[in-house]
Amino acid sequence: MRFVHLVVLSLLAASVPARAQLLEKKSLSLEAARRVVAAAIEDAKGKAGTAVVAVVDDGGNLMALERLDGTFAAGAHVSIGKARTAALFKKPTRVFEEIIGKGRTAMVAVDDFTPLQGGVPIVIDGQIVGAVGVSGAASAAQDEEVAIAGANAVTSASAEPSAVRQLPGKEVQAAFMKGQPLIEQANYKIHASHRDGPGKVEVHLRDTDIIHVLKGSATLVVGGTVVDGSVTEPDEIRGASVKGGDTRKLAAGDVMVIPAGVPHWFEQVNGALDYYVVKVR
Repeated sequence: MRFVHLVVLSLLAASVPARAQLLEKKSLSLEAARRVVAAAIEDAKGKAGTAVVAVVDDGGNLMALERLDGTFAAGAHVSIGKARTAALFKKPTRVFEEIIGKGRTAMVAVDDFTPLQGGVPIVIDGQIVGAVGVSGAASAAQDEEVAIAGANAVTSASAEPSAVRQLPGKEVQAAFMKGQPLIEQANYKIHASHRDGPGKVEVHLRDTDIIHVLKGSATLVVGGTVVDGSVTEPDEIRGASVKGGDTRKLAAGDVMVIPAGVPHWFEQVNGALDYYVVKVR
């Protein structure tokens, strides 16, 4: 009876197409890795002018590395460690630095682990294909900004055009009433947002927000340092308020672009505020 059972299982396995027995996996090419480095280096030159950029594949293997003149010698080692940590643990290294800073110091005992801000996974069509690590910029926050600029170079380029979509006006109006997403794709999202009052500080580590105000007015604080910030989900930080920052007035018809990694806070909302948010990766 056991023999018959094994024969049946063998026949069933043979009847399944070979493609169905395998998982499709995207990988980071050397050309893409070089593109990540080039974009990150260009961003670093526009900031402090110093940085070491490392790119690894999803297994943490080094693919590309470049060091700007004047960057401290240990930067290469640190940037590789950040990239490997982001790739192998599938999260930005900022997450781990914040966790350890809150007292979970036992994590530093993990092998091949660099819990320092500046490592960011590279995501293509929802799959993590590698990571980029940056060290040696003017600050830890700048390390991360440079890394995000590098990762975005291939994330945006990989986006494939999808089918044309048209949303009926009633559906759009209903979305504004509820303040909910209209479209969510791998490389962009469109939200129909509604506010009646101020909210929490938001930082999107991978999304650039393009805001178009349709109705109402508000005071928005951008930049600065997040107060009582915490990671609410991967690549998303929320906080109670902002220290410093630039105060802007928003009114109907205004458009504002908030780059990834920049804190922003609706400090004051005057009445009902309706606005589109296009999130681009």
